[in-house]
Amino acid sequence: MMKKLLIGLFALSINVLPAMAAGPSVALLDAGNDLTDQPSLQRGAKLFMNYCVACHQMQYQRYERTFRDIGIPTEIGAEQLIFDGSKVGSHITNAMAKEDAEKWFGAAPPDLTNVARVRGSDWIYTYLKSFYKDESRPFGVNNTLFPSVGMPHVLQELQGLPTAITEKVEVNGHTVTRIVATETDGSGELSVDEYDQAARDLTNFLEYVGEPSRLESEAIGIKVIGFLFILFILAFMLKKEYWRDVH
Repeated sequence: MMKKLLIGLFALSINVLPAMAAGPSVALLDAGNDLTDQPSLQRGAKLFMNYCVACHQMQYQRYERTFRDIGIPTEIGAEQLIFDGSKVGSHITNAMAKEDAEKWFGAAPPDLTNVARVRGSDWIYTYLKSFYKDESRPFGVNNTLFPSVGMPHVLQELQGLPTAITEKVEVNGHTVTRIVATETDGSGELSVDEYDQAARDLTNFLEYVGEPSRLESEAIGIKVIGFLFILFILAFMLKKEYWRDVH
């Protein structure tokens, strides 16, 4: 009996868990991030501090490190991007209690320090562009990438309120309605192209926060590989010189 149970659980893990992890069949858009683009990172930081930090923390990232890495003078960052009186050396947190968040949203908003490493930057970018009007939801919006999402469309004032474009398709002999795209109503402060850039900037910033030392690590890695290559040549030449008389 125990053997059959273990076999059943193993089969479940193979067949069901990957399907759960895969989520809905929505093609991810290319975020096209560039961590060397400091103006983009600065705009992304501004968007996060103005629209996201009230609910989502970055409790493993400090303001000071962020400002230094993306080229924002500490005084300007403290004045324009810290709204709760935190010190510049503090972690990026908020005052929302977990119990209140669960009551308001159904679940506490996740910490976003490592969201890009867990989800991937293309997922974040696609998610930011996938909200659409759905009056059946508590906040009046849904998301094609994350169905039944419990989060409001916090960037709605920038994008406007998108509506879903649907088509009818045959699935296993049944006609179903599928969302194929979304289209904004034009009420946002930004044009379509400007909102796309804003979504890229925010995604770029979240990718940086997931691994702040990435550029530095890559630069050091190139130097280490170069050093090892030169060392290999020297070692090879020394080996030939040492064994010359033997052969």
